[in-house]
Amino acid sequence: MLKVGLLSFLTLALTSLHAIHSIELKDGSGIRGAIVLERPDVYYVDLGFDVVTVPKKAVASLGEVDAQSGEVISSEVTDTLYSVAADRGDQPILEWVEQLGEAVALVQTPTGLGSGFVIHADGYVVTNDHVIAGEHRISVTIFRKGANDMSKVTYDNVRIVATSSELDLALLKIEPETDEVFESVTLAAVDGGVREGQTVFAIGSPLGLDRTVSEGIISVANRVIGGRLYLQTTTQINPGNSGGPLFNLRGEVVGVNNMKIAAVGAEGLGFSISAHIVKSFLDNRDAYAFDPRNPNTGFRYLSPPKSESGSESESESE
Repeated sequence: MLKVGLLSFLTLALTSLHAIHSIELKDGSGIRGAIVLERPDVYYVDLGFDVVTVPKKAVASLGEVDAQSGEVISSEVTDTLYSVAADRGDQPILEWVEQLGEAVALVQTPTGLGSGFVIHADGYVVTNDHVIAGEHRISVTIFRKGANDMSKVTYDNVRIVATSSELDLALLKIEPETDEVFESVTLAAVDGGVREGQTVFAIGSPLGLDRTVSEGIISVANRVIGGRLYLQTTTQINPGNSGGPLFNLRGEVVGVNNMKIAAVGAEGLGFSISAHIVKSFLDNRDAYAFDPRNPNTGFRYLSPPKSESGSESESESE
């Protein structure tokens, strides 16, 4: 009895001496408790009735909880490129567009265009693989809001970091000539929060019409098409929206706009790649690392122009 009482006393003492943290795990789950000890590869977290070990490699973000309100007052991403927002309330779409507009990008290649969004202040951008597939000349345009106007800033030095045709996702890196800090968006913390009937909105460049906003709802939270898992939405998605973000009313990215069904009589059938899949892609980006020396990367090599006689083109091809 003395040992049990002493253990309870020590647990209470440790809890009172340490701040309460909110730990978001990479699988989408999370726990709250006081971190009583930290090792190079693990946290020891006091839950109040037990102390558990949490491997650091399983942690997506770590936030501190306000003792009075119970709200997460700060959140720090560990070794990931993306950030997960602390709990925050819904806002009107108008307000979110003002805040998030600079983080949504226009992605262009010599053969087409699409959308994307910045996930890290260093200039990392997520888009669809099919937007940049087969290309190595890529430009990213950011729309910066000034005091009295808005300006387009185009970056032509863009590197492909990782890409997957199976997931239809790609990670780009803007490499500006000078050090710049880019506005970024956050990914939804828990994908289980996406539910049918939930209001969502998209920002992108359909048909090249940049900064276009469209609103809809989640029709189905889990729709399997061609072996891939999608969010089905009524939000208008058109060519050029591909790779752009689908937001909830908390300003979090819940999906990456990917495709729609275009058929006679079909309306409001858009599909987005779940943020859960995006997180997995980013966490395991080394497995999808882009290698330009690999012949399977899909660079498109154009044939040389043919002369009128045809003899010149034959000699060039040889």
